Amino acid sequence: MPKFIIEREIPGAGDLTEEELQAISQKSCSVLGQMGPQIQWVQSFVTGDKVYCVYIAPDEEMVAEHARQGGFPANKISRVKSVIDPTTAEA
Repeated sequence: MPKFIIEREIPGAGDLTEEELQAISQKSCSVLGQMGPQIQWVQSFVTGDKVYCVYIAPDEEMVAEHARQGGFPANKISRVKSVIDPTTAEA
């Protein structure tokens, strides 16, 4: 199943409280539950003014639909073509 990176522009994201992040996570999980098992949230990275989310889904449209239903921005959705890490350098 394809993996996607979603860039969400959320001013002040890095200043969100633990409770606010929990509420956002709960909303996301609720929408995912309604959409079914085809789309999965893997994890998210919160920076100063953006949140980068990793999702597994059959296509970009399903990721965009999750954002619409949840009321989350999805400023850029990119399909992951390859994953590399330090072990990629090993012969």
